[in-house]
Amino acid sequence: MAFQSTGRSRLIVPALAPVYTSAHEIVETILRIAAGVLLVTHGFGKIINPFGAVGMVESLGFYPGVFWSPLLAITEFFGGILITIGLFTRPASFAAMIVLLVTVYFHGIVQDQGLAGAEKSILWAAIFLFFAFRGGNSHSVDARLGRTF
Repeated sequence: MAFQSTGRSRLIVPALAPVYTSAHEIVETILRIAAGVLLVTHGFGKIINPFGAVGMVESLGFYPGVFWSPLLAITEFFGGILITIGLFTRPASFAAMIVLLVTVYFHGIVQDQGLAGAEKSILWAAIFLFFAFRGGNSHSVDARLGRTF
């Protein structure tokens, strides 16, 4: 975008200003809900069998696996629910981001897949980083409660 000397941005197509202004919160909400629902979906199998990932987490150096495997399941499943509804959005997103950064290491380094294996996890980690700092916005339970982290 080009900037005026006042520091305010000018749109190349000024007629789009009302669209951007009115849609940014709802689009952000859609991203939060989509990310949360997909995290719930990803964590569903783990919450059904919370000790199923013991070997995997121990292979990454997280001992004891009987502690870390259920924590992974809880973070993905219940964290995804919290992110979806926008309750405790920042801490839930931060926890999800940490999980995703571990998967970046797992796919990129441990499984030697490089960027091709880690790119989705990098993108997901960036999305959760955004919500860890941004919070749930006005379309969230946090906003309805009037309290946030």
